[in-house]
Amino acid sequence: MLGILVHGDNHFIVRGPKPDIATAAALVHHWSLIQIGAVTPPELAAWTISTKEFRENLQWAVSVAGEGELNPAVSQLLEELSLRGILVS
Repeated sequence: MLGILVHGDNHFIVRGPKPDIATAAALVHHWSLIQIGAVTPPELAAWTISTKEFRENLQWAVSVAGEGELNPAVSQLLEELSLRGILVS
């Protein structure tokens, strides 16, 4: 499955099942800190960042509270997903 994980003014396009809020927060924390040589924890191994995808293929959206305002392009994308019937959690 493909989705978008939004954190404040940042976002990730993610391959994997829709995470619950606690897991989404753990993913944001893991991916937001640069840790050279770090290994992905086993409980987060089901998700990977994807760099080239079509917005029409997004199947889920999760927003985690963060600093900064939502990027206008991401805001528009979330609105499009909502209009397609995808719940933004």
